Amino acid sequence: MMKNVADWIDNVLHNNAVPTDIVAFCFNLYEESDSSWAMELVGTERFDLEDEDWACNEATDFGSRENLYNWKMECEWDEALAYMVNELKQYLSSGKYAELLKSKEGVGVGFVDGNIEILHSK
Repeated sequence: MMKNVADWIDNVLHNNAVPTDIVAFCFNLYEESDSSWAMELVGTERFDLEDEDWACNEATDFGSRENLYNWKMECEWDEALAYMVNELKQYLSSGKYAELLKSKEGVGVGFVDGNIEILHSK
């Protein structure tokens, strides 16, 4: 499924310029119904390894809130998170916009009401 995740990220970042005040990116995950999961990408104006609330300083969702990445997977939330961590790490190693994402202070992923796993930081 990496190709689908990569295509979605490519589409989001291709169609939306990154504002100059963005210092970090966060992939927010949501649990939907019927073994469905969703993800959006936000840009934040703050990043702090010691304070996960940095992800709340959202400046843009790059239009991804209206165009969520959706996938089906029968599992618990932690397995869905582990799956997406793996997918995003692969993207950060070889994706089209990997260098853009890594050019900022940090990249994280997590459920909007949970902890954030840092995928990259400077």
